[in-house]
Amino acid sequence: MEAVRVTNLSVSYEETPVIREMNLAIPAGKITIIIGANGCGKSTLLKAVGRILKPSTGEIYIDGKNIRSQKPRNIAKQLAFLPQMPKCPEQITVRELVAYGRFPYQKAIGGMDMHDKEQVEWAIAETGLQEFADRLVESLSGGQRQRAWIAMTLAQETPTILLDEPTTYLDMAHQLEVLELLQKLNRQKQYTIVMVLHELNQACRFADHIIGMKNGAVICEGSPKDAITRETLKQIYGIDATLQESPEGYPICTQFELEQR
Repeated sequence: MEAVRVTNLSVSYEETPVIREMNLAIPAGKITIIIGANGCGKSTLLKAVGRILKPSTGEIYIDGKNIRSQKPRNIAKQLAFLPQMPKCPEQITVRELVAYGRFPYQKAIGGMDMHDKEQVEWAIAETGLQEFADRLVESLSGGQRQRAWIAMTLAQETPTILLDEPTTYLDMAHQLEVLELLQKLNRQKQYTIVMVLHELNQACRFADHIIGMKNGAVICEGSPKDAITRETLKQIYGIDATLQESPEGYPICTQFELEQR
């Protein structure tokens, strides 16, 4: 079963093509991680699916429905998008930030109803932020702040969550904290999680489905064990990598050098 499908998708920045006639399916209920070198189109793909960028050509389907035929508010009930390094208003608490996730369900008059409030508290609890709920977001550590943003996407009550480099600028412990939280949400709640990551070994560890991109095209996709090989890493990054298998069965890059031209 597919959560997202793109067909013949092309996306450009002004006159510069970034993604060219891409065809891709993202499985429902799995963690899909997109990898690739800087500028290869990873974030552009995510932004196109999240309707942040308008494609030049092609179609995007969410749960089998073309997003062209749907209102933005309806799409926001199916898919949440967390950009890289989102900016938070000053002097706002965690609870207030998380409540922003209920915006697609708000009526013009009346504010949040009981279900909205319950969803906000549930999202705070799921991300382990109860003791920080009334703290200012700006006072939190990097990992706690990222959990608050993830809580906001949970409050949006969508089956699919897109995250653009959610571990950027976090130290190793906080990176692991965020990735383990996302894995827990996927395993326990069957959310479809799609994210861009730069760290290859983390991507192999946490992905059920991995997509390798280069120059706006898909180089490989599948389980990490099947998709990540010395040959695909040469194509994606231009490196000659040494890989070994972890006890859990995913590949680990233990050493790499620039490919000899």
